Amino acid sequence: MNMYVCSIDLRNDAKALVFAKALSDWMDHLKDRGVILGWTLMRRKLGLSSDRHRDFLLQIEVEDMAQLDQAFRTLASHDDTIDSLYRALHDHILAADAGLFRPFPDSERAERVAFL
Repeated sequence: MNMYVCSIDLRNDAKALVFAKALSDWMDHLKDRGVILGWTLMRRKLGLSSDRHRDFLLQIEVEDMAQLDQAFRTLASHDDTIDSLYRALHDHILAADAGLFRPFPDSERAERVAFL
């Protein structure tokens, strides 16, 4: 399993619970389509974090790179449902950073894979 991790700050006028509902609708749609295994949203507790950490942490589980690729292909399909769900979510977000993580140690034991 791989973990796609997003660190998120909301816009000043965004409501956290409205954001959480929009995110749930979006992630559940992706899960129902089979392009993610699951997801978890967490919020910083008691403001305890460094300045480098954003308010929300989203973890999206994918089986492998093929499933992640299929998720991105789904995002790019631009059907009305995807566009509506994505817009409803993205309208709340001020800034986000993302990264892809894997269990470690793992069978690949590769620190970097690149064409160049």
